[in-house]
Amino acid sequence: MSSTVGQVIRCRAAVAWEAGKPLVMEEVEVAPPQANEVRVKILFTSLCHTDVYFWEAKGQNPLFPRIYGHEAGGIVESVGEGVTDLKPGDHVLPVFTGECQECAHCKSEESNMCDLLRINTDRGVMLNDGKSRFSINGKPIYHFVGTSTFSEYTVIHVGCLAKINPLAPLDKVCVLSCGISTGLGATLNVAKPAKGSTVAVFGLGAVGLAAAEGARIAGASRIIGVDLNSNRFEEAKKFGATEFVNPKDYNKPVQEVIAEMTNGGVDRSVECTGHIDAMISAFECVHDGWGVAVLVGVPHKDAVFKTHPMNLLNERTLKGTFFGNYKPRSDLPSVVEKYMSKELEVEKFITHTVPFSEINKAFEYMLRGEGLRCIIRMEE
Repeated sequence: MSSTVGQVIRCRAAVAWEAGKPLVMEEVEVAPPQANEVRVKILFTSLCHTDVYFWEAKGQNPLFPRIYGHEAGGIVESVGEGVTDLKPGDHVLPVFTGECQECAHCKSEESNMCDLLRINTDRGVMLNDGKSRFSINGKPIYHFVGTSTFSEYTVIHVGCLAKINPLAPLDKVCVLSCGISTGLGATLNVAKPAKGSTVAVFGLGAVGLAAAEGARIAGASRIIGVDLNSNRFEEAKKFGATEFVNPKDYNKPVQEVIAEMTNGGVDRSVECTGHIDAMISAFECVHDGWGVAVLVGVPHKDAVFKTHPMNLLNERTLKGTFFGNYKPRSDLPSVVEKYMSKELEVEKFITHTVPFSEINKAFEYMLRGEGLRCIIRMEE
């Protein structure tokens, strides 16, 4: 790789030219990394619902042309000035949020909401100079959440890269850089169920199944999966779910159904849908006195959370979390080690694999609701 250091690299990238239209394979120029930046050769990337949401551009500021992708694994090709903790050849996971290690959030043991590098979906340029590192014939192509992994090479701020064990298979652990860690951490780091406790998980997509997996690792005795799609229930058993509730099967609020099933409510609940009704149900279904509900899903911008204050006064706790409360650089390497020690299984989240040239198939799978994670191999 050393021959490319300091040079512009020409490589393939899947470019979104307009909202909702198939990505187009283009040759792009990727500039060398500037101060505090790293150029990474992406080996495997995967599609997350967030990519699809912003590619559809129905509810936010459209920014095109753009290179999407944020769940990935790669190898450092070169580093910019001031980068000391990464070197060429290091194995890394890019993350849509970051850890500058200097702000009040990064210095807090409780927070992972870095002031400098927290997710910004509207910014399509690098922080250092307000410019893109991608171009086609001199015309800039915008970045996405600081990662843009649908390109064979990409430039990322050093604070958004987790250096991981080089023995970890990147085609598996790449899925830990976003959704799986979000759900897993929501349970293990925020809900913190005790061994033998009861846990309800709302939404059995990839993030919800990761939350269930966290409850399984924690030793929960009952893991109740809640979803409007009963076809998801059988698959969820692989992730530790022991019983299921489809709210459509009842003519009363699902929180009442769960309270009856669990003698007053579950000990912990984790909400992974982003629908406001599910958020309220997830809170109201926990037991008074000690129940804790954790919100993970991102709601509609106009959504309002409504519940009677007595639900809080009766000693229920409502918490929110972002990226499972993991600090990317400090904590993600240990999540990879959970996989390496076989405590955490990630293979069961991976249901499809496609070569980079067929990346649009991954979008089709997700839009049809087929499978969980589709791995995209950059090398054909």
